[in-house]
Amino acid sequence: MPSQLDLQLNAIMGRLLAPGSQFELTQVQRGGQEYPAFIHAPPTLPALFAFAAERHGDSPFLIDGDQRLTFAEALALARRLASGLLSSHAIAKGENVGIAARNSANWIVAYMAVLMAGGCATLLNGWWTGQELAAGIKLTGCRLVLIDAERARRLSDLDHDAALEVFCHGDSESGFGELLADEVPSLPEVDSEDRATILFTSGSTGAARGAWSEHRAVVQAAMNYAAQSLTVLTQLASAGRPPQGQPCALVNVPLFHVTGEVPVLLQSFLIGRKLVIMGKWDAREAMRLIEAERVSYFVGVPLMSYEIATHPERPDFDLSSCLSIVAGGAPRPIEHVGRIRDAMPDGFPLLGYGLTETNAVGCANFNENYLAKPGSTGPASLPLSDLAILSADGAHLARGETGEIAIRSIANFGGYWNNPEATAASLRPDGYFLTGDLGYLDEDGYLFIVDRKKDIIIRGGENIACLEVEQALYAHPGVAEACVFGVPDAKYGEVPAAVFLARDGHVLDCEMLREFVACRIAAFKVPAMVWQWQSALPRLGTEKIDRKALRETYADRAYADKSSGAKGDG
Repeated sequence: MPSQLDLQLNAIMGRLLAPGSQFELTQVQRGGQEYPAFIHAPPTLPALFAFAAERHGDSPFLIDGDQRLTFAEALALARRLASGLLSSHAIAKGENVGIAARNSANWIVAYMAVLMAGGCATLLNGWWTGQELAAGIKLTGCRLVLIDAERARRLSDLDHDAALEVFCHGDSESGFGELLADEVPSLPEVDSEDRATILFTSGSTGAARGAWSEHRAVVQAAMNYAAQSLTVLTQLASAGRPPQGQPCALVNVPLFHVTGEVPVLLQSFLIGRKLVIMGKWDAREAMRLIEAERVSYFVGVPLMSYEIATHPERPDFDLSSCLSIVAGGAPRPIEHVGRIRDAMPDGFPLLGYGLTETNAVGCANFNENYLAKPGSTGPASLPLSDLAILSADGAHLARGETGEIAIRSIANFGGYWNNPEATAASLRPDGYFLTGDLGYLDEDGYLFIVDRKKDIIIRGGENIACLEVEQALYAHPGVAEACVFGVPDAKYGEVPAAVFLARDGHVLDCEMLREFVACRIAAFKVPAMVWQWQSALPRLGTEKIDRKALRETYADRAYADKSSGAKGDG
């Protein structure tokens, strides 16, 4: 039976969707299928930015250290940068333009400018090595990349065929320098079905895939989040806990990830939310900012909110403004849920589930319902998302049966860049995206994720392909066999670990092997633990290495020093 909160939320959502309202629904066609969509949504991302400046122009928008911009100021800067990009680089409509930088107010201005210039914002992973950045640039054919100095250094002496425009963090006038135009002529018009963004996700083959989306899909995803947020805030107000002042989010997730881009950044344009950007995580500084800026929405990897809840100085700070405490990018350990609620009684822990390919739309578990079902990621995110559990042959399964999770909505991506085979394998003709995750729906329609079909490790929101890390291990001449898998981690949800067998005549040190791999792949992909196996690795009937058995063998193994690793006794 639906909970009392579900009934309240559904009733509020029904009123939000009423004819004539901002969130009124219609049916739209895409790929021969019909989908529900918001009829009054801005048609494109530049239209969304203009909407925000008109509605919330004088309200604070971006807080980045000493840099403070209102919605109107951010739009004006982005217009000048867009004009400068057009005059200096002649960006063509729909052209892929890369952005490679750490989180900052200027990252957001750059993102807005690329889209306002008619380009497709190609969000390169700021944690990548130089080789990985170059590969992403080449994959998407970026002729121009807006980049900060650190990432530009990584690309020095590497072949990538792109012009690099280096910008600084901090003051936007000096940060973008001569790229800012003094006069802004009319900017190009874009359409809702034009390509808007490319975000990167690791496939099971190990190669990064660029997932592209049209403007309509991205804006509709942001609208779906706004409808959910307003529904929850209305319910809190009716329960005697109304939000105070301007909505405000503390940003601790990468903006080049879909969580940072859609529910955090783009939703903020719709609801007039201020964004406070943390350059580096520190629990005490986070509490100071929550108090000083009256943060109402906290989002980060699971351990961040847990560190606040358990911090010895927590009682010294007023955290009462923080109503929503969101875990993004990785599952939150069940034992954290009650602890966070007890430590921060003015707010509720929340959990969501979405993917790069769904523009973060999927399902969400709110407030008392999350406390009641902390192992679930919630029901389908209304009103756009449709969940299905599919059997191996693609049939819809009944509630309680485990199968592959599939998500269908107008917010789904258009495909993988220059990879029609991968697109066809993941996007069904009926519009469902096959997530590769296994789960089931309970009697109330709440999703429980039980495993992943794909050999992907999710470390704090970063997808790591096991095969890619294994290939880096096999590059060492002394490695005969290797297997990579995820093991539980309190901070990141899970981290990569590896087991290897040395070739005859080779003596390998686990830490030396980690250092070898670190020269070839990004730091976050390097196995946190390495164990040496003493005989052939266990095999399945297909002669493939039994990754699941190895993961189960080592998942609960205690280790004293992550950096040194431990030798297995297999």
